[in-house]
Amino acid sequence: MRIRLIKAALLTLLLLISGRAAAEELPSVKVYKSPTCSCCSRWADQLSASGFDVETVNVPDMAPIKQQFRVPRQLGSCHTAIVDGYVIEGHVPIADILRLLRERPDKKGIGVPGMPIGSPGMEGPDPQPFKVYAFDAQGSIEEFASHSP
Repeated sequence: MRIRLIKAALLTLLLLISGRAAAEELPSVKVYKSPTCSCCSRWADQLSASGFDVETVNVPDMAPIKQQFRVPRQLGSCHTAIVDGYVIEGHVPIADILRLLRERPDKKGIGVPGMPIGSPGMEGPDPQPFKVYAFDAQGSIEEFASHSP
């Protein structure tokens, strides 16, 4: 698991150094989460450490937030974030967010369904492979990235 975190950190650093996403160019992120969810806080902390300006909004019920931003039910997770007009659902790796911002696909957002062990903010023993999916305003879903331990 440590190796995976180091790889993710190095990839993020390479993207920053290469000029593809300098810290001063990163947009702000608004993270909606439950006030009692520590994994959401860890994910938001990782965004901050990568240079994003993060605002965390604690909400007692996430269902209205997910409805407001039209997150497909099958992609539901514990937190929802908004960055530069895109919806980020769940424990999406920073490298995938940077890719989304760089490529700017005609999508509503990207998300990681559930809370897979080993995804950002969900670090722990026995990490599992997980996928990041892109979705559009009509709810169509396609694979955006795949990650394995």
